[in-house]
Formats: sequence, structure tokens, C-alpha cells
Amino acid sequence: MPNQLDQIATLLHSSRRVLFITGAGVSAESGVPTFRGATGAFANGLTEEGLPFEEVLSGPTFLSNPRLAWKYFFRLELSMRGKVPNAAHRAMAALETPGRSVCIATQNIDELHQSAGSTNVIELHGSLRRIICPSCDYDVYHPTFAGLPELPLCPQCHAILRPDVVLYEEMLPPAALRRFDQEQEAGFDIVFSVGTTSIFSYVTWPIESAARRGIPTVEINPERTSISELVRFRLAAPAGPTLQSIREKLAG
Repeated sequence: MPNQLDQIATLLHSSRRVLFITGAGVSAESGVPTFRGATGAFANGLTEEGLPFEEVLSGPTFLSNPRLAWKYFFRLELSMRGKVPNAAHRAMAALETPGRSVCIATQNIDELHQSAGSTNVIELHGSLRRIICPSCDYDVYHPTFAGLPELPLCPQCHAILRPDVVLYEEMLPPAALRRFDQEQEAGFDIVFSVGTTSIFSYVTWPIESAARRGIPTVEINPERTSISELVRFRLAAPAGPTLQSIREKLAG
């Protein structure tokens, strides 16, 4: 691993455009649980109501039973409340310099990348604390959900509000996808996949595309994934200590 870290640091030193694709493994090091853990789903994947947690946190459930959906939105927010960026978030933010652009495309909805200081973050799955109205243009930011009613209503049109996140059975936000496409069209000098299971095409494609074109690719993940055989560098380790080490080698 030390040799790989040295090589990655050398590549980063000459890179002007860097892409990080991040997933739940990054936030887990800050104590943020996965959807299953955060919503209180039991070991068999069922909620207290005996429903699969994927069904409860789905677009159709929000439409048919918004009170149930909000019960678990509140639990999600509570599981993220008070969490702070870890070494991985801080290392990625620190790589931004006047001569180096860093783009972060994240599946996480906790805004920890922004809290760490990253300025170019594409939220592929949205942000839990941004509350929107599905019927009008109302939106508001809530640092916490404390004090919200069990079923928040829009003050403009009285429709039921919802977090601006991608629920199961919903499409990704078009604006975020457009930004991601534009960033990829501009090209990257090195591409990282960090803490993601890499099961969705929109997070594996940038790695696959870069690997085909000979652009350096890095996976940081304790577990093997569908892209593990494609990347030039595979680091089977936690994101925080690994990225901190790379940052230190780059600085030194």
C-alpha cells in the first residue's frame, strides 16, 4: 500500500481536475448509519410496521401514506444530527487549490462534504435538510427537523412538504445529472471511487470510462465491488486514514 499511496500522491500533484465519487462508506466514518440502520429497520429489513424499508422510503409510499414516510424522514434526520466531517471529507476538501479543481459527486444526503469546505459538490441523491413542496416552488432549509410538525405543510399552497432527496423508485434529479455530465465532458486527470458499493451505472460509468482511456483510477473501499478489477489502484482500507495519508504525502 505505501507504494500505491506514493504513486497516487504523485499523480495528484500534477492533476488539475480531480473527481471523487463518494458513497455511504465515507459518511459511516462520521457515525452516519445507512438507510436501513437509520430508519430503525430490523435485521430482516422490515420496519416496525412490517414493511420493507425500501418500500417505506419510496416515492409511492410518500404519495399514498405521507405520514408514514415522514415518520422515517424524522428518524433519518435524527441519525445525522450533530455528525461532523471526518478525515476523508477534510482531505478531499483540502485538495482544492487555485491550481487544482476537485469535483465531488456524492450519493450521500448529509451535506458533510460541504461542511468540510468542498465547494463543487454534486448531490446525486439530494439533501435531506432541504425541504421542498412538490406542488409549488416553495423550498426551505432546516438544519434540523426539531420543531417540525409530524406532517409539514407548505405555507403557500398547503400541499405536504418533503425532503429534497431521491426516494426509492424515483429518478435522479435532472439538474444534478446535467452538472455531472458537464463535469465529465470537461475531463478529469484522475478519478476516485470512495466508500461506494458501485452498484449503479451512474457511479460506475465514470470509472469505466476513465479506465478505458488510460486515466488513473482509484478505489478506496474495504470491500470489493464491481469496479475493483477495473481500477489502477485498489486500496482495501477505510477512507479517512487512507485519504489523510495521501494528502500528507502530497503536502510533503
